[in-house]
Amino acid sequence: MSKRRIHRPRRAIKDPRGESALFRGRAVAGFALILLGLLALVGRYAFLQVLHHDEFATRSDANRIKPRALQPARGLIYDRNGVLLADNVPAFRLEVVPEQVPDMKAMLAQIGSVVPLGDDDIDAFKKQLAQSRRFDSIPLKMHLSEDDIARFSVNRWRFPGVDVVPYLTRRYTFGPRFAHVIGYVNRIDDNDLKRLDPVRYKGATHVGRSGIERSYEDLLHGTPGYELVEVNADGRTQRVLETHPPIPGKNLYLSIDARIQKAAEDAFAGRPGAAVAIDPRNGQVLAMVSVPSFDPNLFVNGISSADYKALTTDPKKPLYNRALRGVYPPGSTVKPLIGLAGLESGLRTPDDTVVSTGQYCIPGTTFCRRDDQRGGAGRVDLAEAIEQSVNTYFYKLALDLGIDRLSHYMSQFGFGHATGIDLVGESDGVLPSREWKAAHSKMPWFPGETMIAGIGQGYWAVTPLQLAHAIATFAGGGVPYKPRLVMATQDGVDAKAVPLPNPPEGPSLISSKANWEAIDKGMEMVMYGDKGTGRSLTVGFPYRIAGKSGTAQRYSRTGNSYDDRSNLAYLASRNRAWFEMYAPADDPQIAVAVVLEAGAWGSSSAGPIARHILDAWLATKGSKAPPFTPYSDPSLGDVPPLPPEDLPVAPPDGDTP
Repeated sequence: MSKRRIHRPRRAIKDPRGESALFRGRAVAGFALILLGLLALVGRYAFLQVLHHDEFATRSDANRIKPRALQPARGLIYDRNGVLLADNVPAFRLEVVPEQVPDMKAMLAQIGSVVPLGDDDIDAFKKQLAQSRRFDSIPLKMHLSEDDIARFSVNRWRFPGVDVVPYLTRRYTFGPRFAHVIGYVNRIDDNDLKRLDPVRYKGATHVGRSGIERSYEDLLHGTPGYELVEVNADGRTQRVLETHPPIPGKNLYLSIDARIQKAAEDAFAGRPGAAVAIDPRNGQVLAMVSVPSFDPNLFVNGISSADYKALTTDPKKPLYNRALRGVYPPGSTVKPLIGLAGLESGLRTPDDTVVSTGQYCIPGTTFCRRDDQRGGAGRVDLAEAIEQSVNTYFYKLALDLGIDRLSHYMSQFGFGHATGIDLVGESDGVLPSREWKAAHSKMPWFPGETMIAGIGQGYWAVTPLQLAHAIATFAGGGVPYKPRLVMATQDGVDAKAVPLPNPPEGPSLISSKANWEAIDKGMEMVMYGDKGTGRSLTVGFPYRIAGKSGTAQRYSRTGNSYDDRSNLAYLASRNRAWFEMYAPADDPQIAVAVVLEAGAWGSSSAGPIARHILDAWLATKGSKAPPFTPYSDPSLGDVPPLPPEDLPVAPPDGDTP
């Protein structure tokens, strides 16, 4: 068997030329790909760096540069003579940087032995700690005392990440004396963040909470500034690049005179009540006092639970603004205006008389009400009825007017609605009317209700501000002005104060000067007449005073019993004591209304307070009345004489209103 021969393929001869061509092709392809890549890179570079340079540069800077808000200094508040009432003062607080504290729980436990911390301080700190970044500084305790700072300085080495930091805080120079007028600022809460402009309040910590601080928040707050800071990747500040300073809030000048305010509050001697004094020529409020008061400085950096509980549980209600919100039956203080309504309507002349027998009954009925004087005052005209506060005269006049005309006329003097003063929260009070009763009761209006409305009883409820506004409107010849507390604003302490206009709300409400003079005569007889209740209040005062007392019963008297004038403590428990007055009677420049929540009689209890206010007003004019001795009121204590003047009053100059 023959063997088959196996043929193997020949090895190809190496082709250098072909290999070289193949390499060149591959090299060209690779180079082309590299070139395309470079072109794409250059195109992208041009896209980013040329065509969209501004956009991406802005984004880059936004990551590197951060704006930081700078809070404006809050506007200052002065009285009409430049006495500083609300200031911004430097203070110190304890701050913590959490990331620098090795053991937060241990630190909080130990630092309390160096700087006393309350539960409120710790609770507020923990709440803010949960909402902040670890490298942000968080306040632990506000408003450190000098002793606190000294103790911490000695022990500072023990507490890494904790430091004393300066800041500006609001201070109310006279504490409680102006609390119900100026109000206070308080730390911004979650509800505030929802209503406040986020741009104007970025980084802000406080906002006006009540009084002038709240009503004029827009002017007092100012405009925030900012600084541009360079930060690292963690957001920590490296350096400040630019600073745009904030614009401080406007300073405010109140129409209140600190000397009159002080005298008014001191005259109450701590007894609950309120007083308002107004310039009838322009509506400027010269004093506005609510007693008792509170220290607004407690609220600025957060009031403690103990302090707040003490204020809210105090039976005298120091947080309640009696001048603005307190409502009381006005009693006989509205009789002059009721008399004016009779003259203006043509139903009465000054010479018309009424016989007072001690009791008046609605004709044809058994509905009868007594006069204050047992046996009556006899025959009296308008001036005598005001002088002796004869109920019978005003019972009959109210019935002749009817409730519709009576309520309409009295509403023009500001009763039954807010006066429009530049404060938030004013009460409307109650002006008796068919409409009011229909809205609050299903019963019809009765003539007996009209009758007692004529002496300021029944459904009547007025605030001290309303009564002061009404008597100021009358004293000013019937020309109505809205009561105003802020009289001027100022852009910085070196600028000139700019008065705020307060034009009259309309023409005079009194059609005849003779009608005004008839009522004024009766009110002057209250002060100077033989039977006037305010005779002792005029002793030593150099100008003529016109006034009217009012004693409004808190509880109805029944039967034929009359008040036992010897039992003053009993009477004080049943009565609201009022007094209103204006002076000089022939050229009124100040009108005052005072109420004591518990007073035996208007003239002896509230009258001396009103007189002290007039004395303080007189002192601001460069005059001084002889020492004034009020009626003795053993159950309440005498109203003390005015204390020595101790207010640092700045004399007006070209830059103060």
